Amino acid sequence: MVIGVYLLGLVTGALLLIWQQRRQRRREQRLMATLKATDWPTALGQVEQLLQTQPQQQRQLRSLGTSRDTLEHILQKAPIGYLQVDEENQLVWCNAQANRLLKMNQPLTGSVQRRLLLEVARSYELDALIEEARERQTCCQQEWMLYQISPDPFHPKEEPTYPLRGYAIPLDNGEVGVFLENRQEAALLVQQRDRWTSDVAHELKTPLTSIRLVAETLQPRVDESQRRWLDRLVNETIRLSNLVEDLLNLSRLQGDQFQGLNLKPVDLPQMIQRAWDSLEPLAQVKELELAYVGPCQCLVNLDEPLFHRVLLNLLDNAIKHSPSHTTIYARLSLGNPLATPADGGDRPGLFLEVIDTGAGFSPKDLPYIFDRFYRADPSRTRSGSGADLAPTDPGLTPAVSRGSGLGLAIVSQIVEAHSGTITAANHPDLGGAWLQLHLPAEAMLDQPKGAIAAQKPA
Repeated sequence: MVIGVYLLGLVTGALLLIWQQRRQRRREQRLMATLKATDWPTALGQVEQLLQTQPQQQRQLRSLGTSRDTLEHILQKAPIGYLQVDEENQLVWCNAQANRLLKMNQPLTGSVQRRLLLEVARSYELDALIEEARERQTCCQQEWMLYQISPDPFHPKEEPTYPLRGYAIPLDNGEVGVFLENRQEAALLVQQRDRWTSDVAHELKTPLTSIRLVAETLQPRVDESQRRWLDRLVNETIRLSNLVEDLLNLSRLQGDQFQGLNLKPVDLPQMIQRAWDSLEPLAQVKELELAYVGPCQCLVNLDEPLFHRVLLNLLDNAIKHSPSHTTIYARLSLGNPLATPADGGDRPGLFLEVIDTGAGFSPKDLPYIFDRFYRADPSRTRSGSGADLAPTDPGLTPAVSRGSGLGLAIVSQIVEAHSGTITAANHPDLGGAWLQLHLPAEAMLDQPKGAIAAQKPA
């Protein structure tokens, strides 16, 4: 009996020993497979290296944690707002400035309770900006007015309304980060600037008119040798009066002073011809021609006086900067003539292009072409036009060679009032200035089809 128990214990111990050895061997094999080692000494060497690098990895992890805390602290103290949403547009994190701008009332300590962004910030423009950045996988920018909605309809209270600018940045795993900037101060500065220029223009209009009347009255009463000084005075007064009128027109087109458009059907090709007829004396001095390409008739809902000003400014700009004995091109087309399938197909609407054969725009000037008072480099503002119109007297400068820097700004403002857009570039073939004006399809009326065969840009 005792021997049987002894033998049973011996067998049990042997079985346990064999089981432990096999278990240890399987662990070694898994470790060797993980380390991709062919023998046990190599695996032991790799394990030793891992143990030696462990303190370095721990230091790197601590450094990464410190950097993360530093970045989070910087974002919390930043003067602009920042928020981050996940792939389902749930709020992941926001700083104090974003919390104040959007009135989200989120805790700034600890983890943010994930809720749909529209639940905590009722801004559909912000939601659309995030979706656009996520779909396009590129940084997107948008400006909008933030209107605070009172949560209690029975006890409404007025909340501040201010303009916001958002920059959305696509992140990994469908997340999007958004920087928010309060544009209220900038908007107030723009309003103050516009009010100041409008007031100054109104104050200057009357004395300039008086000076011009006095100078014109004195012109026939002075000697011929002295009349050139009065002619110069009249020319400069006219230039200043035109500048004042441009300032007043800009003021009327902006803000609360804008009275709206007086839209009516207008034949745009005829308007282009009338505008050219008005400027033809200037064009004849440089022997310039206009080549029109487009429909014979195109009825468009426009504010005729304002859009006539657009055409005058565009053609006058082309005349000033074209060399002598050249052609100015005006091309009118239904839909974008340069649209490709890669761009999403044809863009509906009306396109008007005005192209000259001058020196074109400098790349550094292109972003500011439509800013008020911006004037490009001298090669495009004065020498290009003054060379062909030399004054008879060295002390006199022809008015046509001078620009106020407001012409294209007025054009941009009028086009925007018509819900259109205008862009500036250099023509890839001709090299001259290439101004492209787009009006929406809603502005066009039913019209007969037809085209004029005319010279086309090369």
